[in-house]
Amino acid sequence: MKKYTLRTRFKDDIVCEFVVPNKVSNKVAIVCTGMPGYPRADEMLSWLARRGYWAFLPRYRGTWESGGKFLDKSPHQDVLDIIEELPKGFKNLWNGEIFKVKNPEVYLFGGSFGGPAVILNSKNSKIKKVVAISPVVDWRSESKAEPLNWIEEFTKEAFGNGYRFDKKDWQKLSSGKFYNPATAIKEIDPKKVLIFHAKDDKIVEFKPVKEFSEKINCQFVALNKGEHMSIRSVMKPEFWRKIKKFFDK
Repeated sequence: MKKYTLRTRFKDDIVCEFVVPNKVSNKVAIVCTGMPGYPRADEMLSWLARRGYWAFLPRYRGTWESGGKFLDKSPHQDVLDIIEELPKGFKNLWNGEIFKVKNPEVYLFGGSFGGPAVILNSKNSKIKKVVAISPVVDWRSESKAEPLNWIEEFTKEAFGNGYRFDKKDWQKLSSGKFYNPATAIKEIDPKKVLIFHAKDDKIVEFKPVKEFSEKINCQFVALNKGEHMSIRSVMKPEFWRKIKKFFDK
């Protein structure tokens, strides 16, 4: 049975799609997508809801329907702000119904740009496990296929007001001190982190991610092929079997 995608807003700024689980549950899945691009994961949200998760897909501050400026605050803070609001109550904007998730048990899923948003939150006590698909782990490791300067100009040209940011905030990425797992090791609990990455990924290259995973000693799955994988890879049976085993530890 198809689960309908609802909408809510957290902390006034963060617009978020969500799907209610099929059964009573305190399990929460927050999906952090890559950029640039419109965040699409309706199928994944419904898929997670059928497995007993409250499933959320936020728009980062300063992107699409959300308020604020993109990269003014670290996107991983958006995730923390959502988690803080879950037990207090959030409104289905379609009909005003209020939902609450008491004692939320949170699982984070991040892809590409969304990888740091989940990895950097791994130490939070409410977060049980983190899954990152083709994640950026160090903005200083420039991609030859998509260097930061090129992404900045392309995003402005191709997506217009879908991403609203100042140059000074964009440049914080290349400093390596902002939204950057490789220079924030103390914020990471490696026992909670599972990373999937393909050796033929040209967008986020394999070597820096493998070295980062070895440095923090987290669980790492290397694939020979797959290129720059979508967050929706989570739904593939061969991925979900590994994820479920990791969650059940």
